[in-house]
Amino acid sequence: MLEFAVKYKKAVDAISGDRTLKLRTYELSTEEWGIATQLRDVLKVHATLYFSRATPNLATVIPAMDHIDRTFTTDALDPAYEPSIRAALVLGKKTLNRYYHLTDDSEVYRIAMVLHPRHKLQYFKDVGWEDDWIKTAKGIVQDEFQRSYAPRARAATTSTAGSLKRGVPKHKTHIVVDFFINVLYH
Repeated sequence: MLEFAVKYKKAVDAISGDRTLKLRTYELSTEEWGIATQLRDVLKVHATLYFSRATPNLATVIPAMDHIDRTFTTDALDPAYEPSIRAALVLGKKTLNRYYHLTDDSEVYRIAMVLHPRHKLQYFKDVGWEDDWIKTAKGIVQDEFQRSYAPRARAATTSTAGSLKRGVPKHKTHIVVDFFINVLYH
């Protein structure tokens, strides 16, 4: 909506400036149009680029939030923006951080990040997570593996041990085990 209003500023001004339509109270000043333009630019660059992707997934949530948080922090201190925009960015950052903390309530975000081939544990190191937090993320994945996959891996190893010796392809569970080992220990 903001994009549309800024794009069609002349038409919006003409409509809101027409006394017969009784919309003069909605007419924006030059300063207000400047604020609307800055707000559009901030929101377009920082939020839309991440959340309008064709294939969103759990592994993109934390990096997107990290990016938006860094950008809001930087822009909130930038005197090129109007004070109202900087204040809105501070409030937006507080709201974003409230949602970011909710990701701690679900282990799937960290599991998705650690298992994602592009991220693994390195992402957390690169963005400066504390060592204890990184160990916790790794432990969550290891615990989930032990709880959900290790029993199947043991059963598959027992049942396919003979076929592996004969050159039969690995059971799917062996592939999962190899994947987890590769992610966690390499």
